[in-house]
Amino acid sequence: MRPIAGLDGWRHLELGAVGSTNTEAMELAQKGDAGRLWVTATEQLAGKARRGRSWVSKPGNLYASLLLIDPAPADQLSNLPLVVSVALFEALCSVAPLRNLLSIKWPNDLLLDGKKLSGLLLEASSDGHGRNAVVIGCGINCLHAPDNPMYPATSLRDEGYTVGAGSLFGALAIAMEDALRIWDEGRGFKMIRQQWLERAKGVGEHITARFSDGDISGIF
Repeated sequence: MRPIAGLDGWRHLELGAVGSTNTEAMELAQKGDAGRLWVTATEQLAGKARRGRSWVSKPGNLYASLLLIDPAPADQLSNLPLVVSVALFEALCSVAPLRNLLSIKWPNDLLLDGKKLSGLLLEASSDGHGRNAVVIGCGINCLHAPDNPMYPATSLRDEGYTVGAGSLFGALAIAMEDALRIWDEGRGFKMIRQQWLERAKGVGEHITARFSDGDISGIF
């Protein structure tokens, strides 16, 4: 575990093959870690996605989870995924000329030319020390993308961009710190909301949101 250069108070724990970086980060929270800690892994053996799905986690992609302790009042945490989406978008744009190709798909994906490039998963729990622990898991397809005909995915390599996971992590750490600073524990959500809308795919179009207890369709 070491400090992140240029980001005061932020740390980075690099791991090899793990079950899930989210799980590793949450376990550190249970042990009393102070947060502002990034956990990355070369491979996930039990990567997690929304609604209990697995996340394909071959070596070469970026698998990173950020642990935050009491990042905001409880009533502001629900807009944290928008903060993370903006940070992911800006991190990718800083390492490759993607600004006109990327879009944010509600609720948790980044699309490159309409194909899934990145996903995020937020988990929250009491850490046993009277604190709320929030873990932000980010997966970005640098070299590999899952074969899913129902939901086309891609990688940076597939689209002609050579970006290593290490370089991308450095950009993500900077972009996340910047987005969290703008969000300011929810006080700056208006600005984050505007940035998210400017990058969102499908505003004003028909959308189907799928939940564990059914689907809801309407205009986004």
